[in-house]
Amino acid sequence: MPDRFPHGFSWGTATAAHQVEGNNHGNDWWDWEQHPGAIRSGERSDPACDHFQRFQEDFDLLRSLHQNAHRFSLEWSRIEPQDGVVDRAAIEHYRQVILALRERGLEPFVTIHHFTIPRWLAGMGGWADPTSVERFARFVELVVAELGELVSYWITINEPTALVYQSYLAGEWPPGVRDFDAGARVLSHLLKAHWQAYERIKERHPRAQVGLAHHLRNFDPFRAWHPLDRLVALLYHRIFNETLLSSLRRGYAVYPLSRLGQASGPAPSQDFIGLNYYTRNLLRFERRARAELFGQRVNRARAPVSDQGLEIYPHGLYRWLLALRRERLPVYITENGVADATDTLRPVFLLDHLRATLRAMGRGSPVRGYFHWTCFDNFEWAEGYGLKFGLASCDPSTQARRLRSSGRLYAEICRTGVLPDPPAGGG
Repeated sequence: MPDRFPHGFSWGTATAAHQVEGNNHGNDWWDWEQHPGAIRSGERSDPACDHFQRFQEDFDLLRSLHQNAHRFSLEWSRIEPQDGVVDRAAIEHYRQVILALRERGLEPFVTIHHFTIPRWLAGMGGWADPTSVERFARFVELVVAELGELVSYWITINEPTALVYQSYLAGEWPPGVRDFDAGARVLSHLLKAHWQAYERIKERHPRAQVGLAHHLRNFDPFRAWHPLDRLVALLYHRIFNETLLSSLRRGYAVYPLSRLGQASGPAPSQDFIGLNYYTRNLLRFERRARAELFGQRVNRARAPVSDQGLEIYPHGLYRWLLALRRERLPVYITENGVADATDTLRPVFLLDHLRATLRAMGRGSPVRGYFHWTCFDNFEWAEGYGLKFGLASCDPSTQARRLRSSGRLYAEICRTGVLPDPPAGGG
């Protein structure tokens, strides 16, 4: 195992516009937040971290913490508040965001779509509408024409399978549907949208690096000896992990997306793999869980868990980094973090996951960067402000930022590229 990360490794944090900016009132999520019970705490995404106004001082902090890259997203509803109508002030705002990063020596990794869509598109059916693919491609053309000279790394879409699961299977995110066939159609449209985006970006900027942020989990049988547990784990793996990865690798939609038509696109259509890794799931066959594809998610006894109830399993990151060697592409860990309000788990979480990364690199995994989720506590979708993922706290009522011990630890790792021994008293 290498004893340090290489020179030139990208160190940063990741955010999403709706979770940090505040005042995003033109998208499907803001409308969703108005429904009683949609957000567990009853909270709303405004003011979030007021990052739309405070990005300069926030980037000053990230630079002082020795980070050299930052992943953020564009808010589609700000830039195109009506179908075909462009807000030039919003374009100029994001230009200033990118320039502010570059002035501080932080490489921008720009996510074009991170879960939210404009209200006008949601009213047409959102991603379930086939015209959403071309409308997204039009949006990509716009932002790349306006900002492409300043951006070397683009992430087209964040976590397509997570979006489909939460919005069309679990029904916990807008539009709140529980329909497997509808979810498959949406995933098909997201795949086509990525293909279109890749081509549009490359037409203007052939040397730009373009990828997709994949939410990948390990799905393991709860009872390794039980054939139905093994079958359910395999089913989950193929649907939620392999369907998208295989389609992108081959340049055509694989089953079950192939049931919707013979869609095809460029192969390859990724210049790097974006890996979002948080946890694994143990699955037990449950015949009554039809909506969950007959899988019941359980944690092993005495497993360490986050405030979110997810198992902390750094070996899963190692497993995925080895598995992704087959893609023969550079890998950026575009999200990795833990919900931990007391900051007792996060320091060890950081060290263990970064040790897993170094181990994988020692076995040939081409990891080029790590983006911790996230820099500041923010609006965590359906959980509201209740889950704390930040290296720094952020109080939405006062907007005060307070760096946590884990933030200082991460700063030292970013500065040296070396992993210290675990801190005393860590969880």
